[in-house]
Amino acid sequence: MPKPVSTPGTPAHTLADTSAGTLPSACPAAALRSARKARPMEPVEALHPHLFVPTPQRPVRAKQHRLSARTRVIPHSHSWAQIAISLDGVLHLSAPQGTLIAPPSKAVWIPPGLVHAVAMVEEADLVSIYVLQDDPAQGPVLPDHPYCGVACNPQDWARCRVLEVSPLMRELITALPKQSDDQPAPDAATLQREHHLSALLLEELRRASEVHLGVNMPQDKRLRMLCEAVVADPTQHESLADWAADTGASPRTVARLFQQQLGCSFTAWRQQVVLAHGLSLAARGLPIQQIAAELGYSPSAFSAMVHRTVGMPPARFFGQQAGAAAHRAGTGAVSRPPMDHQRAIVSSR
Repeated sequence: MPKPVSTPGTPAHTLADTSAGTLPSACPAAALRSARKARPMEPVEALHPHLFVPTPQRPVRAKQHRLSARTRVIPHSHSWAQIAISLDGVLHLSAPQGTLIAPPSKAVWIPPGLVHAVAMVEEADLVSIYVLQDDPAQGPVLPDHPYCGVACNPQDWARCRVLEVSPLMRELITALPKQSDDQPAPDAATLQREHHLSALLLEELRRASEVHLGVNMPQDKRLRMLCEAVVADPTQHESLADWAADTGASPRTVARLFQQQLGCSFTAWRQQVVLAHGLSLAARGLPIQQIAAELGYSPSAFSAMVHRTVGMPPARFFGQQAGAAAHRAGTGAVSRPPMDHQRAIVSSR
């Protein structure tokens, strides 16, 4: 088993100067308070993508790394598409339009050229499948398999999406060779097997249902820093005034920016974060009381928050998700989540 990655990296960007309609720059002490509250992620460089570049001869490549808890692969991009899946932990995928959350039963599709960062909440195995795409409008296909019998909406493959992982897809991901280019080249039989596995994996991917697990993120850089701190640790229950103090702005200014950029209040947005995390925990089979505890709530307070937000008790809201996951695991079926779940969680479209 690979050792956990914990080597610090260099942040890919720094915060820009204040411009009209954005929060003022916070003082260094405020930034430290945010970092302390957020239990910051350990940044690491991109995990050697140059050693797994997909080519026309090998259009699908796989790699696997064991990451330490609270590790964040710094923002990066590449010219090929990616399927990211955590085998045994919750994965956060941050992109310009929002943050997606995927438990082990889900995978994230990342289109070519998109700047993204991947974070792991717990120590877990992260598998990345790199897919060569000569024509993004075709979706994920092999060059010699231009059509696999599944309709393709080009717009679906031009954005990040959380997708169901069928038992077959999971086994295919596990079975793909994960040797890097600095290791001995595979023989002809191994390459042929990889090609067959890749073709079936991409067909399964095209059949996978989308799941809306994520939250929208603001464009304002200082407000985004606040939101990323909340997403990184949804167990925190500080008030808007507490968070605003870390930005150097008044609560009124921060509240106005939430309405302008996200179309909702800070409280409503934070509840969406909590629900998204709760759904990922439910997909792992955790009982309601444990989900509440993991998110920093008493059972009664958690029940009241969920009922107020989605109009149903937690047992029904989260139980449907857990039941669907158990059904898929037992039957191999891939089903779309109920529409009330999709409406309850803010989509990162």
